Amino acid sequence: FQKFLSHFLVSPPRPPRGSSTRSRWHRGTLCPPQLALLYEEVLYTIRHRLGKPEQQHVGDPQQLYSYVVGDPAHSVLFFSLFQKPIYCLKATVKEAKGILGKDVSGLSDPYCLLGIEARSQEPAHADHKKRMKAVVKDLIPEDQIHRTKVINQTLSPVWDEKFILEFEDVESASFHLDMWDSDVVESMRHKLGELTDLHGLKRIFKEARKDKGQDDFLGNVVVRLKDLHCWNDQWYQLEPRTETYPERGHCHLQFLLTHKKRATTCSRTQPSYTVHRHLLQQLVSYEILQHQAGSTSWDGELSRHASTVLYLHATQKDLSDFHQDMAQWLAYSKLYQSLEFSSSCLLHQITSIEYRWVQDRLRPEQKAELAESFQSLLTYGVSLIRRFRIIFPLSVPRSQERLQSLLRVLVQMCKTKAFRELCTPSPDLPHMVSTALKELFLPLQSMEENSKALSKLLLEVIEDLKQCQRIWNKLFSTSGAVTAPCLCGAVGQAGAFTHREGPLALSDFHQWFEEALPLWLQKAYTTTLERAQRAVQMDQLKPYGYHKHSTSTVDLSTCYAQIVTTWQQLSWPDPEKAFMIMVNLLEDMCKISLMYCRLIKGRAEALSLSEQDEGEAANKLCIVVNNIEQLRLQMLKLPAQLDWAQLEQRTRGVIDPQQIQNTLHHQLDSTLACLDHEVRDVVQALATKVTTWHCPCPSPGSEQFHPESIIPLMKFLESELQYLNEHLATGVTIPGGWGLAGGSHCPCPQSLELCFHAEGCGLPLDTLHSADFRTLETHLALCSASSHKLIQKYFSNRIQQQLDTSSEKYGAVTIKALYQPSEQKLRVEVLNATNLIPLDSNGSSDPFVQLTLEPRHEFPEVVARTTQCKRNELHPLFDEAFDFLIPPEKCRQEGACLLLTVFDYDMLGANDLEGEAFFPLCHLPGLDSQEDETDMARVPQTRLPLTHPKPTDEILQLLESRKRDREAQAFVKLRKQRAKQSKETE
Repeated sequence: FQKFLSHFLVSPPRPPRGSSTRSRWHRGTLCPPQLALLYEEVLYTIRHRLGKPEQQHVGDPQQLYSYVVGDPAHSVLFFSLFQKPIYCLKATVKEAKGILGKDVSGLSDPYCLLGIEARSQEPAHADHKKRMKAVVKDLIPEDQIHRTKVINQTLSPVWDEKFILEFEDVESASFHLDMWDSDVVESMRHKLGELTDLHGLKRIFKEARKDKGQDDFLGNVVVRLKDLHCWNDQWYQLEPRTETYPERGHCHLQFLLTHKKRATTCSRTQPSYTVHRHLLQQLVSYEILQHQAGSTSWDGELSRHASTVLYLHATQKDLSDFHQDMAQWLAYSKLYQSLEFSSSCLLHQITSIEYRWVQDRLRPEQKAELAESFQSLLTYGVSLIRRFRIIFPLSVPRSQERLQSLLRVLVQMCKTKAFRELCTPSPDLPHMVSTALKELFLPLQSMEENSKALSKLLLEVIEDLKQCQRIWNKLFSTSGAVTAPCLCGAVGQAGAFTHREGPLALSDFHQWFEEALPLWLQKAYTTTLERAQRAVQMDQLKPYGYHKHSTSTVDLSTCYAQIVTTWQQLSWPDPEKAFMIMVNLLEDMCKISLMYCRLIKGRAEALSLSEQDEGEAANKLCIVVNNIEQLRLQMLKLPAQLDWAQLEQRTRGVIDPQQIQNTLHHQLDSTLACLDHEVRDVVQALATKVTTWHCPCPSPGSEQFHPESIIPLMKFLESELQYLNEHLATGVTIPGGWGLAGGSHCPCPQSLELCFHAEGCGLPLDTLHSADFRTLETHLALCSASSHKLIQKYFSNRIQQQLDTSSEKYGAVTIKALYQPSEQKLRVEVLNATNLIPLDSNGSSDPFVQLTLEPRHEFPEVVARTTQCKRNELHPLFDEAFDFLIPPEKCRQEGACLLLTVFDYDMLGANDLEGEAFFPLCHLPGLDSQEDETDMARVPQTRLPLTHPKPTDEILQLLESRKRDREAQAFVKLRKQRAKQSKETE
């Protein structure tokens, strides 16, 4: 074994640049025994390769052996020395979509069973795939079956669970996954409660025919392991066992073929991350030395053979992307200090580490190793800069690019979170570079040179100054590592030989103004803020010319335009510094915008205090809305005016696009959202200000208030003053005589939108009847209320309607209710129901009572209770008691009530509604006492008349208009369903 390994253990001296005869196993810092162990690790990886080869990789193992060994015959003895590893499939069950609904509710409770079958089943014919009728439980031993958790009531479950499955032969093994619907035994009564249509009834009959607790099959996935790549991420179609319901949805699976218990010495004694780094370093050094055009022109691209070996080793070891990036950085940064290649190869590695950096992922020894690599590369890079005229001479092509690339790598490395956290205190890169440059121009230690040597030195210094001005200074300035004054100052010390009193005067360098930039930004911010404050103080909140906004918005837009013009004229060359300037500008403009909103609202409030005409006060709030809207439109134009697209293109490769998204776009979106919120606040304030309307051109007839005209107004306020002219009915007359959307009752018809924006009819206040005023105020208050408040108001109205009525058209229900403070328990006894309406064809009904606590958002954990069903009764006697555990403060909430709904039981269809009654919880006996002073025997009976819900309720219309509020939509749907269950029309 040692004899056939000796062919690569001898590392010959490095041949001159350009030679193609290099050692495949460059020794570097590894000793011969370490190289031997690494050699066996590579051969073991190729021998036990798993998965189909990728398109960009080498598929022939003999080519890989030739690349690694030189002679494939050397591997014959090697294969007999080691046992094969345990092959593993790392399967991740991510999610599924579009699966079948097997429950009565139309949903399922899916879970998965998965495992590996040792013998793969081939399809019967190539053009017709036979359905796999066997399931996992029948194919795989029970101890080798894995199970996911159950996801209740969904058709799009998300598991994201990982499983390690072992197998012996990749050619004959196949992966099986079955998806099942978990079936828990439930009472027929509970299932009937969930029944919504005849399709659900069909499911109940189907479940009645099968065994209790038997799960339903949803579909399966069968994948042959020999068809997988090393890493797969794919959606698979769920296949049926029969041709019934062929479309069963899809399942998202992720596969990784790995090893366990590798027999190599490195795998048993060293961490996987360390072994992979050594292998990477060895292969990269070989690739550099094999480069035909010279090592300095190597661009970091590995050959297909090397990429294949590294990919196989990383997947078999199950190395994460972060640890692979770490290994590449350590290997490349170390090789850069011994072999000559372009430093641009390091830029991608340090960027990947910054993107995936999480300090807790690394062990202490890995942190120390990474910190040492940072410090070592920084020291080496500064030493190259100190001798940049020698290392990067202008006579050699691409020297300028190589120096600029080195500076960019050092700058990017020092900016990373990993460098700042591990290298403490963090070195000052600009100071280190400036010091290294100044060391080039130290004055002569002796003045004994003759005049001829001095003259020659002066000529060289003058030529060097020209090069610094024309070439070198441009490189250091664009890289961002050191500013021009530092380099010019260093050059100035050399210029002292020419008897100049100061540094050489160089023009057109933007770095001279860098120190003044923070002062300019602060000055621009304070000046703009002061102008905005003065503009608001002088603003009378009246339309500016033919515009809808006032003068303060014009002043603020002018200030923003000046900032944009200054940015365009500045045209800062350094992309990184330009990005920082843009971030500061945007932050200042966003602060000023939010400050302006607060000031203009305060100005409107101050003017309204001295305004006696309420209509004019409402006009001023309309102007405030238009001002904020104008400001929002101005902010929307900033990306185009400041040319963010060009800035993103300039910073490409230097700044992560995600960082630009977070600092610029997200900040602007957040400010726009705040402006939208400010508009909503002003609209709500407007709802409390606008009380009556009057048109200066009265219409004939008496002024009569029309409550139906308030509904468009409420929608108008809630949609933030959007154009609603097309939604307003023609001919609707606002009190005072002016019409909406072309109404014919007014000689000067104006839209509601124009009047709100102070461009149509004037809005002087006139006196309305007190009842009209209360109606308008109530509608406006409802418009601005939250969904929870509206639902509470709904139940309060229903309780009041029940108290106001004495009719028992639909019958009545009698109960006794008592609150027991010691146990925080509500006890309800349902005694009887009388005079119910016959809803069955036999002239009778099958009534039962459902008890719920409303509103549901106040009692989310309380389960509805149901009495027994009384057959063929119109005066049923129930005499049943129920307990509800609820705290006393919940009973005192607005609209809190006990809802008693009487249904007529229907076996085939939906239950019919007999009526519903509301018992307010705030009137409960015993609620205001501390102890149980009353028992049920002394509690008086309460007779509640039954009523039917009205689908045209105003509050329900408001809730239905809030399309994005799921809770509001669910409440409206339930109330409409109650109305639909009523067969009697009020």
